[in-house]
Amino acid sequence: MKVGVQLPEWERPVRWTEVADMAVRIEALGFDSIWVGDHLLYREHGEQPIGPWECWSQLAALAAITERVTIAPLVAATSFHAPAMLAKKAATVDEISNGRLILGLGAGWNRTEYTAFGFPYDHRVSRFEEAFTLIRRLLAGEEVTFRGEYYSVEDSVVHPLGPRDGAIPLLVGSNGPRMLEITLPHVNAWNTWFSSFDNRAANLPPLLERIDAACEAVGRNPADVEKSAALMLQFSRDLRLDRSDNPLRGSVDELAAELHACQELGIDEVQLVLDPITIDSVERAGEVLRAFRG
Repeated sequence: MKVGVQLPEWERPVRWTEVADMAVRIEALGFDSIWVGDHLLYREHGEQPIGPWECWSQLAALAAITERVTIAPLVAATSFHAPAMLAKKAATVDEISNGRLILGLGAGWNRTEYTAFGFPYDHRVSRFEEAFTLIRRLLAGEEVTFRGEYYSVEDSVVHPLGPRDGAIPLLVGSNGPRMLEITLPHVNAWNTWFSSFDNRAANLPPLLERIDAACEAVGRNPADVEKSAALMLQFSRDLRLDRSDNPLRGSVDELAAELHACQELGIDEVQLVLDPITIDSVERAGEVLRAFRG
């Protein structure tokens, strides 16, 4: 099973130099992947707004300062870009990384950032369906003319396609029945966030059964779709920054055991969300990785 780490998002303001140090260290510690959230602004009641750095700018920079790890958005909101432009960004980052991008896609959910940045919030799944169709076709090397209800392109093409001729693995980040119906015929992988299974491997089987059934319903062999899940590890009670009510705490061996439990369920990759998200937490997560691979 592959293990990756999600970089800082909304937990606290983090300057690029610290983000870069974390990324380089994550790769050096032997992790398989680095993931970046695609959000623009959060507002909690009674708190100051906080805005993460823009996802695709970070991915391009990460592609340039790493050599081995897979890099990916977890997940890119198709609402934030014209679909053809998002395909162009993906091809460019895949080129910079020499073929290490996974293109995670989703419909978005955080209304605050839609309102603040002027994106339409209505019909998000319908908009996603059109965007997803355009993105996958363009990255497959097609020249596309498309006139939909929400998006239209004329003789659109992504050129050049990058080192894999557009064969960038696609991942969907959703458990919604309609989203799964749209994406599972085409994607390479599926992901779920820790809150969807209460951050415990023991709660994953019913969800995995649903995903397998959804694969079969659209004619896909469930074994052909990789399964991934985010887990939140908390290393300090005092600096808790995540909203999860069920963080994973414990010794290195106890945390490694949770990874083993995911592996035994057939999970192909786990993305670790660290609280607090600091270089020290990255080092401690590295200890968990070594115990897991022991």
